[in-house]
Amino acid sequence: MAYYGKCIETVIEQLNKFKPEKDIPEQFLEAASTSLQTLSPQKQAFILEVLSGCLEYRKLLAVVVDAFYVRAGWLCRRADYNLFEVICYLATFQLDELGFQLFSDIIRSQPLDKMCKFLGFLFNPLSLCSWIKDEWSLIYETAHVSENWIDPLMRWQPEVQELIKQLEKVMTNQSPLPKTKAKVTEPKEFNLTVPRPRAIPVPEPVPVMTKPKPIPRSTYHPPKEQEQLEMTRRYNRWKAEELLLKVNIEEMRCAVPRSRGTTLVQGSEKKLQLRFMPRILKTPKLTFYKPNNVPVKLNTAAILREGSLYQRQVEKELQRVDKLVDGAGDFSEFLEWQKKMQAKDQEEALAAGECRRLQGKLSREEAILARQLLRQGNKQKADQKKEETAELMQQCAERRLQEERSMKELVEQVIEVQKNVKVAQMKLLKGRRQIVQEVIEESRELLQRTAEAAKEEQKRRCELIAQHRALETQPMRKGKLVDLTQIPGYGLEGEMSVVELRERLALLKETQQRKEEEKRDQIIQAKRARSQGLQNMVEQISLCRAAMGRSAALRWEQKKAQSAAPGPPSQDQRVLELRRRIEESAAERRKQAASGPISAPRAPRPKPRLLRTPRATSVLSLRNLYGGACASAWRSGRDAGATRK
Repeated sequence: MAYYGKCIETVIEQLNKFKPEKDIPEQFLEAASTSLQTLSPQKQAFILEVLSGCLEYRKLLAVVVDAFYVRAGWLCRRADYNLFEVICYLATFQLDELGFQLFSDIIRSQPLDKMCKFLGFLFNPLSLCSWIKDEWSLIYETAHVSENWIDPLMRWQPEVQELIKQLEKVMTNQSPLPKTKAKVTEPKEFNLTVPRPRAIPVPEPVPVMTKPKPIPRSTYHPPKEQEQLEMTRRYNRWKAEELLLKVNIEEMRCAVPRSRGTTLVQGSEKKLQLRFMPRILKTPKLTFYKPNNVPVKLNTAAILREGSLYQRQVEKELQRVDKLVDGAGDFSEFLEWQKKMQAKDQEEALAAGECRRLQGKLSREEAILARQLLRQGNKQKADQKKEETAELMQQCAERRLQEERSMKELVEQVIEVQKNVKVAQMKLLKGRRQIVQEVIEESRELLQRTAEAAKEEQKRRCELIAQHRALETQPMRKGKLVDLTQIPGYGLEGEMSVVELRERLALLKETQQRKEEEKRDQIIQAKRARSQGLQNMVEQISLCRAAMGRSAALRWEQKKAQSAAPGPPSQDQRVLELRRRIEESAAERRKQAASGPISAPRAPRPKPRLLRTPRATSVLSLRNLYGGACASAWRSGRDAGATRK
């Protein structure tokens, strides 16, 4: 009984390792056969046969075991699932081959209460002839199930019922184990030593704390530089806001006509002054400091780059003076021609800007006309589309009737094909059984060959280990005497001892250190000379910058004077042509509007709001305050000019 119990335990262990979603049964059986080589051939054959059968008929066995847990095995553990599968396989497929005596020995080797429940559930004639037969018939054919599995189980039913009764008698005759009376612990007294009286401890000296350093004033008071920077920042901001206020007022004075916009600008100036009054002026007794002209710190590359630039400019100026001394021509005529060409280019730019504005207006008029024509075309297309959809609906109805006829024919063909499927399944099952038997025979032969090869490999390894141990037992020299003052004598040029080599390396190290110190001194001198040259170049750059700033200020004043002078009105042919085309398109649009109602153009999409800083909001509020006034004044002036023309 213990022999069969161990075999069943090994089968259950292998089934617990099997995972159907990952493992393949054939590969799993090969791995199991390699792991069971240590067992005897009889045990190995029995275990592999039961394991392969449980894997092959897993679906059939799962039907019975799952129903057992639902109906009769509520108190059984889920860990015994594979045990019930093995017993079900032996009772259904191997009972005739094993014999009833061997089957009863296997049953007695397992827990008796579990076996009684399961055998009573499995060999119940009502369940065998009703739901078990129906469930197995869904997987295999009904004739095959009733002939090969249900009928043998019904024949063995009387013997199995007697076995169940014997097991129940054995369970009732087993006397419960006598309860041994637990020993009561007896308490014992602790053998403790009497403590000695403690002596009075010597008081420890009071530690003297070192006097801490006073807290510096900078911890609670900010530095003066920070206050000065804050004051200069406020002063600069107030100056910038005042300058922006003046610029905006000047722009509005230029944009608004004198007759209408004088009172508006004056009122807006007062509002802007109140709006842009700096917050610093609200607090009395304030002092303002002008920022110091701190020079910008430049690196070496910037100094050299700027110095070479100014040097090239000076050289060019000297060459120009030399050419003038030698009698070269002056650039006055060229400059006059250049001014004329610039004035001409400016006139062309103004004309081009006017052309772009008129082109936008013309495109708007053309868009309105195109929208009117598009609406008429869309009505015609909609009528055509309705006629086409009616034709398509009629075609779809005819196509559905044809599809229904074809589906009926297809269903009849599928029913005929399903009748031939059962015959093909029987042939496939027979072929699979033959393949499984061949695979089992081949696996047995392979196992024998691998066992013989493993024995030979074990013998060869034992021989190699014995040889290696014999070599380790031989004595060997562990030390060697070395004389550092002795020359090896290999016959090489410059051959020397280790002591002499060390002395020469020390001398070489000293010479290298001396060379490094000399090179370091040279580098320091070169750095000093280079810094002196850079300082001289910085002084030259500051002088050149001052001169360039003065010349730039003069040029800016000249340019500002030129831009302030008003230019003559442009009489470009392109502008006149665009105005004529705009008038024609407006007249045509009015005719179309008189002939039929026109929908208003679509309003532009609102732009999303953006998060702005306080300073940006102040500038935008200034622009929005005067935007409406400037735009209305500009439109009124433009309409008046158009009426005059």
